[in-house]
Amino acid sequence: MENPSSRKPNNRNLLLRYAGLAFQMMTTLGLGVFAGYKLDHWIGWRFPVFLIIFSLIALAILLWQIIKDTRRHE
Repeated sequence: MENPSSRKPNNRNLLLRYAGLAFQMMTTLGLGVFAGYKLDHWIGWRFPVFLIIFSLIALAILLWQIIKDTRRHE
């Protein structure tokens, strides 16, 4: 008899997990853009240096998080 905990997760659990990951991606990137925009506005620079830097840092964190989450659940 097969152990129920050894089964692969069903489609509903996968959908919920990846929907949560998508929401986390949007939130992280939004916070990075918002913080960069506000910092550039506060300093008064015309070129959005911090907006670009914080956006790239947020993308790097997101890629690391996606790789970590998808490898752990295989």
